[in-house]
Amino acid sequence: MRFEKGLQQIGNGNYAYLQPSGTWGYNNAGLIIDGDQAMLVDTLFDERLTAEMLAVMKDATGFGAGEIGQLVNTHANGDHTFGNRLLTEARIIASAATDHEMKEDAPPEMLAALMGQASQMGPLGVYLEEIFGAFDFAGVKLRLPDETFAGGAKTLKVGDKTVELIVVGPAHTGGDTLVYVPEDRILYTGDILFIDGTPISWSGPVRNWIAACDRMLAMDVDLIVPGHGPMTDKRGVQANRDYLAFVEAEAKKRHAAGMDSWEAAQDISLGAFGALEDPERIAVTVDTIYRELNADTSPRDVMEMFGRMATLDRRYRAEGLGKPRVPPPPPASAHTNCDHAH
Repeated sequence: MRFEKGLQQIGNGNYAYLQPSGTWGYNNAGLIIDGDQAMLVDTLFDERLTAEMLAVMKDATGFGAGEIGQLVNTHANGDHTFGNRLLTEARIIASAATDHEMKEDAPPEMLAALMGQASQMGPLGVYLEEIFGAFDFAGVKLRLPDETFAGGAKTLKVGDKTVELIVVGPAHTGGDTLVYVPEDRILYTGDILFIDGTPISWSGPVRNWIAACDRMLAMDVDLIVPGHGPMTDKRGVQANRDYLAFVEAEAKKRHAAGMDSWEAAQDISLGAFGALEDPERIAVTVDTIYRELNADTSPRDVMEMFGRMATLDRRYRAEGLGKPRVPPPPPASAHTNCDHAH
């Protein structure tokens, strides 16, 4: 399947907006259209990128910022929510856990301030510049959901099309939600799927994420739009599951042997998983597994986690693991990869 920046029509009023390479901050979004109604699945990491996406969608389908009536945020991370404010007419819908995390997570103003100090932060600052330096957080004001739902699922309508929201978190974050279009057998996963990139579990438990993969493998679905990386099918789900099961098993062995979480993360040999993008994320997932094993509910030092990832990133690159970080692609043209206009 093509993995090129821009809008791709994927069947019967469903679209994917893709952002190669899928590394930090370059997420995918979705657009679901039926009749005179449209739903957006996630926004992008800053308002400049989101505005570009909405302009492409408007030109190709007739639905842009002022015509999209519903926006679903699959989870709370800024790369899926920081563009929310630009959806001027949309009702924003998210799980209650996602809404809670959006209120508690670092706001865009804090990220803007952090990046302003990165040049003075040594190796950690170099890493932060590499992964977040291309984004413009200045002026971003987070718009929170208008409607939340508790429990495991919610059914919405886009025109005559049924869209099912299925909560599978906590896993990657506290409120991870799948967006399923059953009649078209299309699934938008948010960050429950990283394709060709390394999954990262900020919330856990990892066994919930593995269970979410099992649930997706059992669904009637042909095409899957992941949170990051190229579109996939169930083979991509299985690959995601394999990585998570591997890390969980290896972390538990080292926990039983008395290693702490940082020692364990450095000790695990990635094998074939070292070819995935951003392999340093294992530091966070191992720490999440340890926190569960130790029943540790204390506040996490997020900057310490980024420091660990920066250290592993330097080591892995010296060892030839991961993939080179490349500059972001140029702005998408209006009809990029959109085979048919609505």
